[in-house]
Amino acid sequence: MTDKQIGVLFAIATALFWGLYGPSLGKARTPGETPFKPYIFIGLAYLVWGIVGGAIAVKASGGNFKFTPEAIKWGAIAGSLGAFGALTLTYAMFSAKDARLVMPVVFGGATAVSAIVGTLMAKGHHTPPAQILGFILVIVGVVLIQVNAVHGPAPAPKPPASATSETPPTSTPDH
Repeated sequence: MTDKQIGVLFAIATALFWGLYGPSLGKARTPGETPFKPYIFIGLAYLVWGIVGGAIAVKASGGNFKFTPEAIKWGAIAGSLGAFGALTLTYAMFSAKDARLVMPVVFGGATAVSAIVGTLMAKGHHTPPAQILGFILVIVGVVLIQVNAVHGPAPAPKPPASATSETPPTSTPDH
């Protein structure tokens, strides 16, 4: 297997993990309580997996534990962006009350932002028309997903107000 193929497999694994993140976050909530309680455990999980997993990966790849100022600075920025993203995702899920609504916007938007920032960071790079079309298609795709997604069962239709006000309630005797 080539390095590119391994990279794609890990990218697919990441998409799987992050795709399951939103629905799991929705399940982590306790009705009637603040939605930010699970965020504490998200942070603990990031801390444990980030440090333990990172240390194992550094050793397994033959690295050492000497860090450059750039690695420290950008590692802290990336970690902060990830943590703030988890916090804002928690609030989005709390407000929307539906991972199926939020997650396509998050990941479609993240894809576009990542590609745009990467393009802007590539000095002297000309943006090909196909890439611009890709940005537009991501936005169109997110809209199409949201407009056509099944967001749970449709609410039962309510009877007209005139029908409910004129009909006396019926009672059934208990047997």
